[in-house]
Amino acid sequence: MTTNGLSLGHGTLKALRQSLLSHASDQAIAVLQETGFASGDGVFQAFGDWLRAQHGIAGPEELDAAQLNEALSGFFQSNGWGSLALSPLGGGALAVDSPDWVEAEPGTSQVPMCFFSAGLLADFLGRLAGETVAVMEVECRSRSDGRCRFLSASPETLERVYQAMTAGRTYEEALGAT
Repeated sequence: MTTNGLSLGHGTLKALRQSLLSHASDQAIAVLQETGFASGDGVFQAFGDWLRAQHGIAGPEELDAAQLNEALSGFFQSNGWGSLALSPLGGGALAVDSPDWVEAEPGTSQVPMCFFSAGLLADFLGRLAGETVAVMEVECRSRSDGRCRFLSASPETLERVYQAMTAGRTYEEALGAT
């Protein structure tokens, strides 16, 4: 994805993740999430530039709900990251789904692995919403799920979801979305 004149290639992200997991496994998740979060500002700026160039829209704040899915999916697809769709879930959460998200490496893990993306989406979606949000991946093609699904919600909501999931409940149950 190109931001501020620099590009982070998918091979670079894959190599970074593999190196961190091999050499600093106890810090890998935090480093990847923090690095993704730090990328959010540049990606948000690139999204604004893309909206102006591709659609003549002044900025993200000009998008209405009907345009948002198409614009976000078009932006991320055009930058090689894959398509995505947003949909509201119960409990104040938003689902961000992708059947082809680039960070996932299908069938390589028992747990969700798109840590960089979770951080990036937290900053990006927070800027879009104008408030702090947290993002947690709950389904991942890396563990052979059919899609990558990220939940975006307030940090308090996602903490409740996380606690419920560690107690054996599903994220849908935790959100009251079943």
